[in-house]
Amino acid sequence: MSDYLLEVCVDTAAGVRAAAMSGADRIELCAALAVGGLTPSSGLMRLALETGLDTRIMVRPRAGDFIYSADELDVMRHDIEAAASIGLAGVVFGANHADGRLDIEVLDRLMHQARRYGLETALHRSFDLAPDLSQALETTIALGFDTVLTSGGARSAPAGVDRLRDLVEQADGRIEILAGAGVTAANAGAILMSGVKALHASCSSQVPLRSPRAVDLGYVAPEQRDTDPGLVAALRAALDTHEAKPREDSHVVC
Repeated sequence: MSDYLLEVCVDTAAGVRAAAMSGADRIELCAALAVGGLTPSSGLMRLALETGLDTRIMVRPRAGDFIYSADELDVMRHDIEAAASIGLAGVVFGANHADGRLDIEVLDRLMHQARRYGLETALHRSFDLAPDLSQALETTIALGFDTVLTSGGARSAPAGVDRLRDLVEQADGRIEILAGAGVTAANAGAILMSGVKALHASCSSQVPLRSPRAVDLGYVAPEQRDTDPGLVAALRAALDTHEAKPREDSHVVC
Protein backbone atom coordinates (compact mmCIF):
# COMPACT_ATOMS: atom_id res chain seq x y z
CA MET A 1 0.00 0.00 0.00
CA SER A 2 1.24 3.50 -0.87
CA ASP A 3 2.32 5.97 1.79
CA TYR A 4 0.32 8.65 -0.03
CA LEU A 5 -3.39 9.02 -0.66
CA LEU A 6 -4.78 10.23 -3.97
CA GLU A 7 -8.23 11.80 -4.02
CA VAL A 8 -9.71 12.60 -7.44
CA CYS A 9 -12.64 14.98 -7.81
CA VAL A 10 -15.08 13.93 -10.54
CA ASP A 11 -18.44 15.12 -11.83
CA THR A 12 -19.48 12.55 -14.45
CA ALA A 13 -20.17 8.83 -14.71
CA ALA A 14 -17.12 8.46 -16.95
CA GLY A 15 -15.07 10.30 -14.35
CA VAL A 16 -16.18 7.93 -11.63
CA ARG A 17 -15.05 4.95 -13.71
CA ALA A 18 -11.77 6.59 -14.71
CA ALA A 19 -10.82 7.43 -11.12
CA ALA A 20 -11.75 4.00 -9.83
CA MET A 21 -9.84 2.11 -12.52
CA SER A 22 -6.71 4.29 -12.70
CA GLY A 23 -5.40 4.42 -9.15
CA ALA A 24 -7.47 6.82 -7.05
CA ASP A 25 -7.81 5.94 -3.38
CA ARG A 26 -10.80 8.18 -2.82
CA ILE A 27 -13.36 10.08 -4.88
CA GLU A 28 -14.74 13.51 -4.17
CA LEU A 29 -18.03 13.32 -6.05
CA CYS A 30 -19.46 16.56 -7.42
CA ALA A 31 -21.65 18.09 -10.06
CA ALA A 32 -20.48 21.05 -12.14
CA LEU A 33 -16.76 21.13 -11.45
CA ALA A 34 -16.57 24.07 -13.87
CA VAL A 35 -18.05 26.24 -11.09
CA GLY A 36 -16.04 24.63 -8.30
CA GLY A 37 -18.29 21.64 -7.63
CA LEU A 38 -21.90 21.30 -6.48
CA THR A 39 -23.88 18.51 -4.83
CA PRO A 40 -24.13 15.53 -7.22
CA SER A 41 -27.31 13.65 -8.15
CA SER A 42 -28.43 10.55 -6.28
CA GLY A 43 -27.88 8.54 -9.45
CA LEU A 44 -24.24 9.54 -9.64
CA MET A 45 -23.88 8.78 -5.92
CA ARG A 46 -25.18 5.26 -6.49
CA LEU A 47 -22.79 4.71 -9.39
CA ALA A 48 -19.86 5.77 -7.22
CA LEU A 49 -21.02 3.39 -4.50
CA GLU A 50 -20.86 0.52 -6.99
CA THR A 51 -17.12 1.05 -7.49
CA GLY A 52 -16.42 0.20 -3.86
CA LEU A 53 -14.10 3.21 -3.66
CA ASP A 54 -14.22 5.48 -0.61
CA THR A 55 -16.45 8.34 -1.81
CA ARG A 56 -17.27 11.68 -0.26
CA ILE A 57 -19.81 14.00 -1.86
CA MET A 58 -19.62 17.75 -2.22
CA VAL A 59 -22.41 19.39 -0.23
CA ARG A 60 -22.80 22.77 -1.91
CA PRO A 61 -26.27 23.87 -3.03
CA ARG A 62 -25.20 26.57 -5.50
CA ALA A 63 -22.25 28.24 -7.13
CA GLY A 64 -20.72 31.37 -5.65
CA ASP A 65 -19.67 32.17 -2.12
CA PHE A 66 -20.03 30.08 1.03
CA ILE A 67 -22.39 32.36 2.93
CA TYR A 68 -25.61 30.39 3.29
CA SER A 69 -29.20 31.26 4.10
CA ALA A 70 -31.36 29.22 6.46
CA ASP A 71 -33.10 27.60 3.46
CA GLU A 72 -29.77 26.67 1.87
CA LEU A 73 -28.58 25.20 5.15
CA ASP A 74 -31.68 23.01 5.26
CA VAL A 75 -30.95 21.84 1.72
CA MET A 76 -27.41 20.92 2.77
CA ARG A 77 -28.62 19.00 5.80
CA HIS A 78 -30.97 16.97 3.60
CA ASP A 79 -28.17 16.30 1.12
CA ILE A 80 -26.01 14.95 3.94
CA GLU A 81 -28.85 12.64 4.90
CA ALA A 82 -29.16 11.50 1.27
CA ALA A 83 -25.47 10.62 1.08
CA ALA A 84 -25.80 8.56 4.25
CA SER A 85 -28.93 6.78 3.02
CA ILE A 86 -27.13 5.71 -0.16
CA GLY A 87 -24.20 4.41 1.85
CA LEU A 88 -21.37 6.74 0.87
CA ALA A 89 -18.41 7.30 3.14
CA GLY A 90 -18.51 11.01 3.74
CA VAL A 91 -19.33 14.60 2.89
CA VAL A 92 -17.39 17.74 1.99
CA PHE A 93 -18.64 21.23 2.83
CA GLY A 94 -17.66 24.69 4.03
CA ALA A 95 -19.17 27.94 5.26
CA ASN A 96 -17.72 31.40 5.82
CA HIS A 97 -18.58 34.86 7.03
CA ALA A 98 -18.28 37.79 4.63
CA ASP A 99 -14.79 38.57 5.95
CA GLY A 100 -13.60 35.03 5.21
CA ARG A 101 -13.68 33.70 8.76
CA LEU A 102 -15.11 30.20 9.11
CA ASP A 103 -18.80 30.27 10.09
CA ILE A 104 -18.51 28.10 13.18
CA GLU A 105 -22.26 28.02 13.87
CA VAL A 106 -23.17 26.78 10.39
CA LEU A 107 -20.27 24.33 10.25
CA ASP A 108 -21.18 22.93 13.66
CA ARG A 109 -24.77 22.32 12.55
CA LEU A 110 -23.61 20.52 9.42
CA MET A 111 -21.07 18.52 11.44
CA HIS A 112 -23.83 17.49 13.84
CA GLN A 113 -25.84 16.15 10.91
CA ALA A 114 -22.84 14.27 9.50
CA ARG A 115 -21.96 12.75 12.88
CA ARG A 116 -25.55 11.64 13.29
CA TYR A 117 -25.00 9.27 10.36
CA GLY A 118 -21.38 8.39 11.09
CA LEU A 119 -20.03 10.08 7.97
CA GLU A 120 -16.46 11.19 7.31
CA THR A 121 -16.16 14.96 7.00
CA ALA A 122 -13.91 17.27 5.02
CA LEU A 123 -13.73 21.06 4.99
CA HIS A 124 -13.21 22.23 1.41
CA ARG A 125 -11.11 25.16 0.21
CA SER A 126 -13.39 27.72 1.80
CA PHE A 127 -10.71 27.18 4.46
CA ASP A 128 -8.29 29.19 2.32
CA LEU A 129 -10.51 32.28 2.57
CA ALA A 130 -9.79 32.56 6.29
CA PRO A 131 -7.65 35.60 7.17
CA ASP A 132 -5.65 33.54 9.69
CA LEU A 133 -5.04 29.99 8.47
CA SER A 134 -3.36 28.90 11.70
CA GLN A 135 -6.40 29.92 13.73
CA ALA A 136 -8.73 28.43 11.12
CA LEU A 137 -6.92 25.10 11.37
CA GLU A 138 -7.44 24.97 15.14
CA THR A 139 -11.12 25.78 14.60
CA THR A 140 -11.41 23.03 11.99
CA ILE A 141 -9.82 20.50 14.32
CA ALA A 142 -12.01 21.58 17.24
CA LEU A 143 -15.13 21.11 15.09
CA GLY A 144 -14.09 17.51 14.50
CA PHE A 145 -13.35 17.44 10.77
CA ASP A 146 -11.38 14.45 9.49
CA THR A 147 -9.81 16.36 6.58
CA VAL A 148 -9.13 19.89 5.44
CA LEU A 149 -8.56 20.58 1.74
CA THR A 150 -6.19 23.48 1.24
CA SER A 151 -3.75 25.07 -1.16
CA GLY A 152 -2.03 26.80 1.72
CA GLY A 153 -4.01 29.96 1.03
CA ALA A 154 -2.50 30.37 -2.45
CA ARG A 155 -4.11 30.06 -5.88
CA SER A 156 -2.49 26.62 -6.23
CA ALA A 157 -0.88 24.04 -4.00
CA PRO A 158 2.54 24.42 -5.66
CA ALA A 159 2.43 28.14 -4.86
CA GLY A 160 1.40 27.43 -1.27
CA VAL A 161 4.00 24.79 -0.37
CA ASP A 162 5.60 26.82 2.41
CA ARG A 163 2.28 27.43 4.14
CA LEU A 164 1.28 23.80 3.59
CA ARG A 165 4.44 22.80 5.44
CA ASP A 166 3.46 25.04 8.35
CA LEU A 167 -0.05 23.58 8.45
CA VAL A 168 1.25 20.01 8.45
CA GLU A 169 3.55 20.82 11.36
CA GLN A 170 0.79 22.57 13.26
CA ALA A 171 -1.71 19.76 12.67
CA ASP A 172 0.76 17.19 14.04
CA GLY A 173 -1.42 14.30 12.89
CA ARG A 174 -4.64 15.64 14.41
CA ILE A 175 -6.29 16.08 11.00
CA GLU A 176 -5.56 15.03 7.43
CA ILE A 177 -4.08 17.90 5.43
CA LEU A 178 -5.23 17.33 1.84
CA ALA A 179 -3.31 19.49 -0.64
CA GLY A 180 -5.30 20.55 -3.68
CA ALA A 181 -5.52 23.05 -6.57
CA GLY A 182 -3.22 22.74 -9.56
CA VAL A 183 -1.87 19.33 -8.55
CA THR A 184 -0.31 17.29 -11.38
CA ALA A 185 2.12 14.43 -11.78
CA ALA A 186 4.81 16.97 -12.66
CA ASN A 187 4.56 18.93 -9.40
CA ALA A 188 3.37 16.23 -6.99
CA GLY A 189 6.85 15.51 -5.67
CA ALA A 190 7.49 19.14 -4.76
CA ILE A 191 4.15 19.37 -2.97
CA LEU A 192 4.81 16.18 -1.02
CA MET A 193 8.07 17.68 0.23
CA SER A 194 5.88 19.90 2.43
CA GLY A 195 5.04 16.81 4.46
CA VAL A 196 1.48 16.32 3.23
CA LYS A 197 0.43 12.70 2.81
CA ALA A 198 -2.66 13.26 0.66
CA LEU A 199 -3.20 15.01 -2.68
CA HIS A 200 -6.42 16.13 -4.36
CA ALA A 201 -6.70 16.69 -8.12
CA SER A 202 -9.23 16.74 -10.93
CA CYS A 203 -6.86 15.04 -13.41
CA SER A 204 -9.02 16.40 -16.21
CA SER A 205 -8.33 17.12 -19.86
CA GLN A 206 -10.33 18.65 -22.68
CA VAL A 207 -12.75 16.31 -24.43
CA PRO A 208 -14.22 16.65 -27.94
CA LEU A 209 -17.49 18.51 -28.34
CA ARG A 210 -20.30 16.16 -29.31
CA SER A 211 -22.88 18.84 -30.11
CA PRO A 212 -21.55 22.06 -31.66
CA ARG A 213 -25.13 23.28 -32.00
CA ALA A 214 -25.52 23.14 -28.22
CA VAL A 215 -22.52 25.47 -27.98
CA ASP A 216 -24.04 27.82 -30.55
CA LEU A 217 -27.22 28.05 -28.47
CA GLY A 218 -25.29 28.65 -25.27
CA TYR A 219 -26.31 25.39 -23.60
CA VAL A 220 -22.74 24.29 -22.94
CA ALA A 221 -19.35 25.99 -22.71
CA PRO A 222 -17.07 25.80 -25.76
CA GLU A 223 -14.49 23.80 -23.77
CA GLN A 224 -15.58 20.57 -22.13
CA ARG A 225 -13.38 18.67 -19.68
CA ASP A 226 -13.57 15.29 -18.00
CA THR A 227 -11.43 13.02 -15.84
CA ASP A 228 -8.53 11.62 -17.87
CA PRO A 229 -7.56 8.08 -16.79
CA GLY A 230 -4.05 8.62 -18.11
CA LEU A 231 -3.57 11.66 -15.88
CA VAL A 232 -4.93 9.79 -12.86
CA ALA A 233 -2.53 6.92 -13.54
CA ALA A 234 0.39 9.32 -14.00
CA LEU A 235 -0.32 11.07 -10.70
CA ARG A 236 -0.68 7.72 -8.97
CA ALA A 237 2.71 6.70 -10.35
CA ALA A 238 4.28 9.98 -9.20
CA LEU A 239 3.07 9.35 -5.65
CA ASP A 240 4.29 5.77 -5.67
CA THR A 241 7.69 6.80 -7.03
CA HIS A 242 8.08 9.54 -4.46
CA GLU A 243 7.47 7.19 -1.56
CA ALA A 244 10.68 5.29 -2.39
CA LYS A 245 12.89 8.38 -2.12
CA PRO A 246 13.02 8.75 1.68
CA ARG A 247 14.24 5.18 2.02
CA GLU A 248 16.93 5.70 -0.62
CA ASP A 249 18.18 8.89 1.06
CA SER A 250 17.73 7.76 4.65
CA HIS A 251 21.49 7.53 5.21
CA VAL A 252 22.00 11.22 4.52
CA VAL A 253 22.63 13.35 7.63
CA CYS A 254 21.74 17.06 7.29
